[in-house]
Amino acid sequence: MGFLLCSDPLRASRTDPAFATESALARSSAERVALVDHDALLAGDTAAALARVPRDSGTYWYRGWMMPPEVYAALERGLAERGCALFTDAAAFRRAHELPGWYADFTGLTPRSVWQARPPGAPPEPAALSALAAPLGAGPGVVKDFVKSRKHEWDEACFIPELTDQAGLVSVVGRFVALQEEFLAGGVVLRAFEPFVAGGEARVWWLDGKPVLTTAHPDTPERVPTPELDAVGAAVQALGCPFVTTDMALREDGAWRVVEVGDGQVSGLPAGADATALFTALGAR
Repeated sequence: MGFLLCSDPLRASRTDPAFATESALARSSAERVALVDHDALLAGDTAAALARVPRDSGTYWYRGWMMPPEVYAALERGLAERGCALFTDAAAFRRAHELPGWYADFTGLTPRSVWQARPPGAPPEPAALSALAAPLGAGPGVVKDFVKSRKHEWDEACFIPELTDQAGLVSVVGRFVALQEEFLAGGVVLRAFEPFVAGGEARVWWLDGKPVLTTAHPDTPERVPTPELDAVGAAVQALGCPFVTTDMALREDGAWRVVEVGDGQVSGLPAGADATALFTALGAR
């Protein structure tokens, strides 16, 4: 097996400097490491993106920058044309990467959510938005797309003080969609707000349904909580994706909650994390 890493945009023969540490771990854990041009992938030139991947060189884990599920599917097809494969197929990638794919398996473990597919630049009409929010009832909420929020613009484009206040709901969702621009992923998601303690989030890395590493979240690298995993492990196994992450936070009432699920291939490691155990496990797959 091998690892497929992003190449340096300025020097295609070496790994992107953002993944230098991971490159060293990959090379010590796997039979081979190949480079993919992420910019060419996003531009739709899959052949150019995979020019440095040897033909008939086996199955790979991707570790690199995020990409839309459609681009990942093109990556999978391009590798197949070169006699290669990915451990995570395109269907599993989408299921773990986008909230509508993983939400059902984590019901009861994650904030209640509703969503609507939307193209970039097109927030739902006010009446439709209120109807979308209605199942969540009264109280605060947050808006995100199928993959990401804008929590760093908390007051203007993330937090909704009252979901039944149509004017406020329309304002925050509209601002979120406007700021996402062409990068809006999938559509609009509304989630019930849950208050968490100020201890940071834990990012748990799962391989074949088993936890192999717990790190901090990249936004709070100095904080590494220790979440309870029994119920979450059952949900990860039900999801059925080979390599995923769960971001977890402690709610004020003492319950551990899943804030986000992601495909492990595009989940970021926090600064300073020792990922040796993770790459050893991936290399032994």
